[in-house]
Formats: sequence, C-alpha cells, structure tokens
Amino acid sequence: MAQQRMLKFVSTAREMPEKRLPDLRTEDFHEIYREFADAKAKEQASRCSQCGVPYCQSHCPLHNNIPDWLRLTAEGRLQEAYEISQATNTFPEICGRICPQDRLCEGNCVIEQSGHGTVTIGSIEKYITDTAWENGWVTPQKPKSERVESVGIIGAGPGGLAAADALRRKGVQVTVYDRYDRAGGLLTYGIPGFKLEKDVVMRRVEQLEAAGVQFVMNCNVGVDISFDAIRGQHDAVLIATGVYKARDISAPGVGATGIVKALDYLTASNRKSFGDEVEAFDNGDLDASGKRVVVIGGGDTAMDCVRTAIRQGATSVKCLYRRDKANMPGSQRETQNAEEEGVEFVWLTAPKGFTGGDAVEGVIVQQMRLGQPDASGRQMPEVIEGADYVEPAELVVMALGFEPEDLPQQWSAPDLGATRWGTVKADFRSHATNIPGVFAAGDIVRGASLVVWAIRDGREAADAIMDYLAQPAAVAAE
Repeated sequence: MAQQRMLKFVSTAREMPEKRLPDLRTEDFHEIYREFADAKAKEQASRCSQCGVPYCQSHCPLHNNIPDWLRLTAEGRLQEAYEISQATNTFPEICGRICPQDRLCEGNCVIEQSGHGTVTIGSIEKYITDTAWENGWVTPQKPKSERVESVGIIGAGPGGLAAADALRRKGVQVTVYDRYDRAGGLLTYGIPGFKLEKDVVMRRVEQLEAAGVQFVMNCNVGVDISFDAIRGQHDAVLIATGVYKARDISAPGVGATGIVKALDYLTASNRKSFGDEVEAFDNGDLDASGKRVVVIGGGDTAMDCVRTAIRQGATSVKCLYRRDKANMPGSQRETQNAEEEGVEFVWLTAPKGFTGGDAVEGVIVQQMRLGQPDASGRQMPEVIEGADYVEPAELVVMALGFEPEDLPQQWSAPDLGATRWGTVKADFRSHATNIPGVFAAGDIVRGASLVVWAIRDGREAADAIMDYLAQPAAVAAE
C-alpha cells in the first residue's frame, strides 16, 4: 500500500509552492514562497522513487533520511515524518527555507537525472516542520537527568546552537556566549526576512532557553570576558564564531562614503525588521532608497544584498560578477528570484576603481572574458584591455565573501592553533583543537560555507565533547 502511494513522478509533474508575484513581494520582507497545502505536499512527496541508493540523502551534509519522511508525508503520517526529519537535523524548517537544494539533495535526485524534474524536497521539509510547530509537536527537549559537567560555546550561530541543543539533550550544562544582542548569528542578522523570517529563528532560540541553555549576549570575547576565563568556568569549550571579516579589494577610491560591506548592509536591514534604531540606516548611509545601487559579487550574500536593495526602494540595482551566469557560485534559484524582482546582472565585469572623491558616484568597470581553466577546472576571467566604463552609483555594496578574524590575537590566546588561512586548526573528525578540552566547529574551521554544514559540524562536535567528558578526570586533565 505504501509503495502504491509513491513512484508517481511519471504521472505527476514537479511543482514548487506558489511564489508571490514580484511586484507584490518586493513591497515587504516577508518570505516569497507560500506554504504547500496538505494535499499538494502529499502529492509532491509521492513523486519520490524510493530508490535503493538515495543520492538525495548521501548528498545532504546531514544525511537526512529524506526518502522515509517523503513516504510518510505521502501517507499523511506527518508527525512521524517530523520525528524522522528532526532526528538528524536540529533546524529542519530553517534548512528547508535556505539550503541550496538545487546544489545538494534536489540536484542529485534520481528522477531529476532521468528528466522528470526533482522532488521538491526543501519545500516539503519546510511544510513538515511548520506543521509540527502549528500542532505543538515541537517541544523543548529537557534532559531526563542532569549532569554536573558544563560546556561553554562561543558563538550563537547555527553551529553553536546545534551543539548546544545536542549537549543539553544529554543533560550537560550549556552556556552560549555571543557578541550580538540576539542569538542566531547570520540566521538572525545576515539572511534577509524574505528568505528566512526572523520569528522562525527566534522560536528556536526560545525553545533552547526553555530547555535550559544559558545565553550570555552582548559578550565580546577578548573584551568583555577573556578566553581563559571561559575555559576556567567550563569543562570543555566549543569555538563556533563563524567568519565575519569581509574580504576587501585595493582599488582607487575604495574608501569613499557610500561603499559599504555586505554584512553591515544586511545587518542594518535586519535590525530594522526587529524595530531597532539603526543610526547608519536612519541617516541614509545603509539605506538604498532612491539610490542607484551596485553590488559586487556573485554568491548568495550578493543575492541577499541585491534583493534587499530592491525592497528598500532603490532606483536601480545592478550586480557585477567577473564570470558568467553558468559559473556563478550562488544559488541559481536565488538568481532567478532576483531577476524576476528587477535586478540587472552585468556578467563578466569587475571593479577597477571608484569615482566621486569623498562620496562615491560610480564604479569603474573592467569588462572580462573567460580564459583557460584554473586548478579547479573553472575558466579564469581575463581583463579585456581598453573596454572600461563607468557605472553610476550612489551606493556600492561589497559582497566578496568572508574571512576569519585573528582569534589567537583577539583573544590573547597565542597557543590556539590556526591554519595559514586564519581558520582555527581542528581535527576533522573530533573537532578537537590543539588545546585540551577546546573544540571548534563550523565556518571558523572550514571557512565560509553553508548553514547545513555548520549544523552538521556542531552536532558532530557535541558528540566528540561528550566522549571527552566521559574520559577519566586524570586523562581529561592532561
């Protein structure tokens, strides 16, 4: 009976949840996709082929048991589907919204490879967990018994929160330290509401608090509290700070007013959505309203910036990227959404400098062509000599990626091992650093990456910390 409800990809076409029309959705910061109706979620889940080797699962960093919860959804057994979904994923409703499924699970779906169109895995994952919240199936996971050991986690982003959840479920006393006033890291202040509405993040934080996780906010390690002090207060420490230092370029005029960093721009916009006072936004510096905007970069952060500028009422929004559309690192789905909303992509272009003196007035643009492949196999962009031009702009957003901050220097912890790229050096299995009892996970180890990888790292680190805490005290003290 169960099998008869599946394998319907031949007779049932792939459908995504309905998107709000571009001229309506650009008027606010609400999510653009509507929720699946129950019948539609069952129908789309029934397209799964239940293949013997589920590539969707193997290409998910969390190895989510996708075929099983698709089958349960098709059968109408949503609570069971949720239980299986959350068994491997701390935040399934968040991953369902922001994971680049086209590059991960959906992009490796067997029926996609056979030309039938992938199962809409992410949208069904979101539907399952949103339904679980509505029905009260999501509850704080308080431990059956308390342990005396405590763990300090530095960073309240997805990696740190995933580790906090896993450790707290096992009875460990957990304290999370973060420099911001709200937990969530980039989930809260980096990703715009049209991709991830903030109440979705805040209710997870509230659930962790209800389960007994302690949060110490507005706490800048190395300034408000020392790294050594945190180590002294806990039996183990997890570093999950993420990477926040913006990559920069050296070019004439780069210091002019109106040239801003992507994270500063996105954080200001997200703070306004919370109702905060943001001086740099209120005085116009980080507000795109009435301005010609140029965003430089081709990743997901650049897509967040261009779509934010559209919603703020920019006169025009252009995105410069040095390669072509096929070689763009960001999600193709996000690029399509941006194009629908009025963003103009200027492919094969790169900034050479900026005009305007104290305040930016334009970007000096170099036109590029793709040359020979580099070591990674991607064609290298080459400058076309004599083809420069000026793109007028009153606001330029630099979305060139992120690098790690110098934690050993900032935290007065010279013994903390770091790589030549500045990331914290940690064992890729145990996430242990060179300092006993100190672990590291997420972007601060692997470099700027996806939320789903941070969640996986945080869960793995929690397991390794539990193993460390189980050692005899004499061994642990070595």
